Amino acid sequence: MTAPFPTRKQEEWRYADLDALQPVWEQLGDVATLVLAAGESLEEMWLPIADDVQVRRVQLALGEGANARIFALNNAPVYGRIELEVSLAEGAEFELYAANIGAGLSTNEIVTNVKHVGEGGRSRQVIRSVLNGKAIGSYLGKVEVARGAQQTDAEQSVKAMLLDRGATANCKPELEIFADDVKCAHGATVGELDAMQLFYAESRGLDPASARALLLEGFVMGLWDSAGEADAIGDAARAALRRAA
Repeated sequence: MTAPFPTRKQEEWRYADLDALQPVWEQLGDVATLVLAAGESLEEMWLPIADDVQVRRVQLALGEGANARIFALNNAPVYGRIELEVSLAEGAEFELYAANIGAGLSTNEIVTNVKHVGEGGRSRQVIRSVLNGKAIGSYLGKVEVARGAQQTDAEQSVKAMLLDRGATANCKPELEIFADDVKCAHGATVGELDAMQLFYAESRGLDPASARALLLEGFVMGLWDSAGEADAIGDAARAALRRAA
């Protein structure tokens, strides 16, 4: 049975391109469910596909001591959405390293809800956005810490780079904490390329587009440093950044 079509009154769909989503909504499958048993490990690379509209919706449950790392590139030419709900049992660890790279009239968004339900869980979310033209890039990320989830360690780092005054970045990291012995932090910044750094790169012989692409690689490519097999996602990200630059 197809779920009801979302509206912008729902916080998690506030910035979505619902016009682009409408024609493919009934073709989307159910939300994918992944369950890691106690002590299991998972590492996945989420690469963009060739479709104009790309939606990935996942629920991930981590058992005691399980750990998961996801590396994602969100780069749909019209509308891309990564929607991820994660629950962490005692001692579980979750890491998300993801990028929105958009140009033209594209809309790309990452929406997460990370729920710490057991003690001693650890989560890290590092999101970078690069946006040109009239592109929109959004991150809406909520971290929930349950009453019994003492000694939780959760962080969100969100940064966006706007290459054109017509581009838009929406950043909303959010914490909801019901335990008192925790370490939780979040931060969000939106900025532009540094003019002095661009001047320096160009003074070394790079044309303006190559100089911009080089600085953007420095902004984004560190996301994949800890990945086991980073070549595919790194190559895709470089190509997307050069198109955006």
